[in-house]
Amino acid sequence: MSRKNKPWILNADCPSQLGTVDVVTRFLAESRNYVGEIHSFDDKEVNHFSMRVEFHPLDENFDADLFNQQFAERAAAFDMQWQLTAPDHKSRVAIMVSKYDHCLHDLLYHYRTGELAIEIPVIISNHPDLEELAQWHGIPYHHLPITAETKPEQEKQVWELVQQYDCELVVLARYMQVLSDDLCEKLSGRAINIHHSLLPGFKGAKPYHQAWEKGVKLVGATAHYVNSDLDEGPIIAQGVQAVDHSHYPEDLVAKGQHIESLTLTRAVRYHIEKRVFLHGQRTVVFPD
Repeated sequence: MSRKNKPWILNADCPSQLGTVDVVTRFLAESRNYVGEIHSFDDKEVNHFSMRVEFHPLDENFDADLFNQQFAERAAAFDMQWQLTAPDHKSRVAIMVSKYDHCLHDLLYHYRTGELAIEIPVIISNHPDLEELAQWHGIPYHHLPITAETKPEQEKQVWELVQQYDCELVVLARYMQVLSDDLCEKLSGRAINIHHSLLPGFKGAKPYHQAWEKGVKLVGATAHYVNSDLDEGPIIAQGVQAVDHSHYPEDLVAKGQHIESLTLTRAVRYHIEKRVFLHGQRTVVFPD
């Protein structure tokens, strides 16, 4: 067994109590699995424990079903929920986009190079502009125009595509539409959005131009899970960069788009690598 190979990942969470770390690590040791990385957090505010473990089986014929069956007996006493992820697992991701292409380009680059362990079976857009880019990557592109009157039908089509392509995750890569409460509910915990983070907050048209007029000194981005509160879902990742008086509006836009791309891709990676634990409106994120 070479520990240079990709590891199995075990995620577990349960109410806070004595022995939570021991029940996981002892079982892994007794079942001949070598722990390569371990993160844990005990949230004292809500008495909830979260744990992520990367491990390598020492036996060649590792049986995931048997592992789950045997671990269930240990976990039951702790009311523990867990998920086992295989080294070769690739999350199926649907990307939604409008006209801005910077976030899509970054995701496609990391997908093409294999730096993101994902499959992208479909790209969905309310505009036709980026179809050529999708075709270049050999990815089906579905143009679904939307108006206030057609929104329910359009979102029904979106949901049908997510199901048709068996997507585990939906990424809003600057999809410039607000999802309905109904679609947010269906995608709860498996849809990630990106938006700019400017202080003070600038809403409406041309936020970077508004920021320039106020002499803003920081530009940034926030990636979060989608919920019915616009741009206020549980946060996964944030990025920030200092700017000054020499940066004109177009400079702020360029820097903002760059940090948006980096932050969204990082959030997707955290999600697919099972580094994010979602508890209500809060997240526990174990970075690499």
